[in-house]
Amino acid sequence: MIRKHTPNGLNSILDIWYKTSTLARPFLEDNFVEQVKTAMRDMYIPGSETWVYEENNNILGFISMMDNEIGGLFVLPNHHGNGLGTQLVNFIKPMHRSLEVEVFDKNTIGRAFYKKYGFEQMNHYFHKDSNQDVLRLKLDNLK
Repeated sequence: MIRKHTPNGLNSILDIWYKTSTLARPFLEDNFVEQVKTAMRDMYIPGSETWVYEENNNILGFISMMDNEIGGLFVLPNHHGNGLGTQLVNFIKPMHRSLEVEVFDKNTIGRAFYKKYGFEQMNHYFHKDSNQDVLRLKLDNLK
């Protein structure tokens, strides 16, 4: 079931984010990961529209939207490949004319997901804080 996130699920969301980030983005430095985790807790999740995928009262994944931008899409690693990420994107898709997302160039898991879904690269840039190349992707004509 997909439902709107509630504040009592924040620790589960942060846990999913951390486990998935560790798997998909091992190239990030620890201090940057900790900065982002703090920002997720204090700013990003409270400032976005976040929906969770839940089974048996356990949150297995989430998607956070800031306007038409996917600020975060994360699924517990042991549930990758089960269609949960696709279900989350399918859920928010009808609410937007287009979707955009940024993904680290070295994040092969995230890049493969978005490519399979049909996102196309708009541009790329160097993200100084993470010392990584970032791709900006877009999915058009949703409505």
